[in-house]
Amino acid sequence: MRNTKQQHPVAAVALAAALLLVPAACGTAGPGGGAAGGSEPAPPPLHGVHWTVDSVTVDGPRPSAPPRPPHVEFSPGAARGSLGCNQFTATAATSGDTVRLSELTRTERACDEPVQRFEELLLRTLTGGALRTEPADGRLTLRTEGGDTVALSEEPAAELTGTTWTVDGLLAGPAAGDTASSLPVGTEGRAHLTVGADGSTRGNLGCNTFTADVTVTESPGTLTFGRLATTRKLCGRPSGELEERLVAVVRSGPLAYRIEHRTLTVTAPDGTGFTARAEAPGAPDSPGGTASATSPATPE
Repeated sequence: MRNTKQQHPVAAVALAAALLLVPAACGTAGPGGGAAGGSEPAPPPLHGVHWTVDSVTVDGPRPSAPPRPPHVEFSPGAARGSLGCNQFTATAATSGDTVRLSELTRTERACDEPVQRFEELLLRTLTGGALRTEPADGRLTLRTEGGDTVALSEEPAAELTGTTWTVDGLLAGPAAGDTASSLPVGTEGRAHLTVGADGSTRGNLGCNTFTADVTVTESPGTLTFGRLATTRKLCGRPSGELEERLVAVVRSGPLAYRIEHRTLTVTAPDGTGFTARAEAPGAPDSPGGTASATSPATPE
């Protein structure tokens, strides 16, 4: 009898352990009764993603996005991004699978007429009421109650090296009130550069192609270009004007740089500089000749 009484606590412990395992095993079942590992993967989250606007469909028509695609970034309680020309911020209230933008403010930059029309269409769609969110496979559709849609896709951040950066704006510096300006008319899409992991850079200055050595420091972010080697094409205006300004920036000493997702800003010590956008992976370089290592752009 004494031995039998001593075994009772052991049996109770074993039974309790078995009972504890039952809910744990049940918790591994998916909604359909299968294992959780076999359930469908969760769609990408709305927050913390750079969503590029691919198109807006309103009452059937589907105008194409501007050359510099708009984008939206959501965070808890807020949204910010670009409408294609102007930047915006807004309050974002989420409820279940819907989001509602309100209290939107935007910059007041003058835009080309086609871009302006797209901006207004996108703005009305984003702020017209509750938007149902439909994320799937790196894409996101925002759908209004009336059936209009904004189609977006997830876009990764760009790396400094290995990316083709196309110059899309100029920085005037403190002497001109630190204003940003557009490129000279007719030079859009011509100037670009690619920084290699081997310490070299190549590209186009708006007219002539170039190569140069470049030293990159990450903290703080600086670029220091060596002697430029360029082709010897005679450049008239406006491409020659753009080239003169870019050469002056590149040769002015260590340049500060920062990357905001897919936008590169390069600033010289005097505050002048340029902005550039990252081209999509696989995009071809702009046309141009081969740089000659024996033809510096300007005397050192």
